[in-house]
Amino acid sequence: GRTDRMIAERREGPVAILTLDREDKANALTRDMLLTLSEAVTRLSAEPDVRVLILTGAGRAFSAGADLDAARAGLATDPTWEDLSAAVANAPILTIAALNGTAAGGSLGMVLACDLRVAVPTAKLFYPVMRLGFLPQPSDAKRLAALVGPARAKMILMAGIRMEADEARLAGLIDRIEDDALAGALELGAAAAGASRDHVGAIKALI
Repeated sequence: GRTDRMIAERREGPVAILTLDREDKANALTRDMLLTLSEAVTRLSAEPDVRVLILTGAGRAFSAGADLDAARAGLATDPTWEDLSAAVANAPILTIAALNGTAAGGSLGMVLACDLRVAVPTAKLFYPVMRLGFLPQPSDAKRLAALVGPARAKMILMAGIRMEADEARLAGLIDRIEDDALAGALELGAAAAGASRDHVGAIKALI
């Protein structure tokens, strides 16, 4: 598939897979990467033969969140984060986050915006905004609370805990724990991949 600004894209029939591909920096996100992801999600979710979109990472981490140099230069408060999570949330197809490792900070935005989340047993989820002095993206806080309830959302955002995969699954933050997150995501996407696009979109709209 095409590799563009550290985002790799490939297709397996009706399934599109976007991979954060900056392994040497734990897939830390730059503004360029966020723009590329937004564009790819919007484009792929409009393609008539795509039914499922999977977001994953290369290497041992899903993403360390904002690139630190970029964050210092203003990325932490950039609207691009909200644009990306909105693009994922509004996709009229089944969206699945395959967490190949830890997801931190702003990278949780696209994860929370997905319909389903599969993680490896060693994955941790944390959003260190209290310690760093930034606000979380507004939609991230709302989606987190909708998934896990206000108290657990406050544990992550206000107490700054690193939630382990098994606790995250019990909390409803992730749906499955699998040794191979991508294989687990493909399995969860199989029914939608075999359905008509309109049917996938109609069921998602009902929920």
